Amino acid sequence: MATLANATQILRSPGDPRIESSGPSSLTGVDRLARALGWFSFALGAAELAAPRRIAGALGLEGKERLVRAYGAREIAAGIPTLSYDKHVGLISRIVGDVVDIATLAPALRAANPKRKNAVFAMGAVGVVTLLDIAAAAGVLSRHRRSGEPRDYSDRSGLPRGNEASRGLARDDVQTPPDMRAEPVSWPPPALEPAG
Repeated sequence: MATLANATQILRSPGDPRIESSGPSSLTGVDRLARALGWFSFALGAAELAAPRRIAGALGLEGKERLVRAYGAREIAAGIPTLSYDKHVGLISRIVGDVVDIATLAPALRAANPKRKNAVFAMGAVGVVTLLDIAAAAGVLSRHRRSGEPRDYSDRSGLPRGNEASRGLARDDVQTPPDMRAEPVSWPPPALEPAG
């Protein structure tokens, strides 16, 4: 956040107020985890799109280059909502993708695969990322879940000193500019006189 504040100092127009400090972030730990997973999706997806032959070869999955490239597109597609307001959509799609990745990697774990060690490492990495995706999705969904009981706002008015104490404040406030003061309203309004 400090970097963004410093960048705004460079770009500000003469006369704009200087940002001395920024307040604490409103992002929770779950939000930060979701953001990190979204950027991870973009990075992994870009690697799978750029080097599918190298990735497939390293895992002993020769001939699966198109599949690796498709998984790259899927990762990027999952990263977009993960970084958006609807992070739960992206996180759930990431979990589904993790299950597909595990199913794809399972045949590479066979003893006859000369790249079995790489496949075992990749399977472990996918397992860890799957757990992070599940934790982030659970956190995001629980934060937005409401209990079955309706909320009771009967003790709130929006007027801290009550209705009666608030009546006429705009009209009587000496700090309110004259053009912003409330004028008494007569009802019914006077009839309009016909023009000319």
